[in-house]
Amino acid sequence: MNNPSREEIKKILDTAKTIAVVGLSPNPNRTSYMVSEAMQKAGYRIIPVNPVADEVLGEKSYATLADIPHPVDIVNVFRRSEFLPELAKEFVGIDCPVFWTQLNVVDEDVFKELADAGYTVIMDRCIKVEHAILK
Repeated sequence: MNNPSREEIKKILDTAKTIAVVGLSPNPNRTSYMVSEAMQKAGYRIIPVNPVADEVLGEKSYATLADIPHPVDIVNVFRRSEFLPELAKEFVGIDCPVFWTQLNVVDEDVFKELADAGYTVIMDRCIKVEHAILK
């Protein structure tokens, strides 16, 4: 598993505008909320993907990636690694170029499958940390 270089990640973050966050909790004490709030404050539109929340960070929440009615630039995953195969199948069904998983969320097979299919895959990296380092 080889993540893109820092230069490539910077390009992704510089051009992306909309981030769908799978597993975004409405609880302000959760990491997913804190990271997404920071990215929202940095100028990104955050689209929550959480079947039990109606709204997070002032944005309507969707039950699945397929339910989002507009394009997204990055899918950022805050779910445990065992959910990645299912999420990858869902991801392939939408028009999004980047599949990103947070720290300690890794599945080598999913990485290879998506990368081989032409997607940009970033695993085991915090998007907020990468943004802070690269801005």
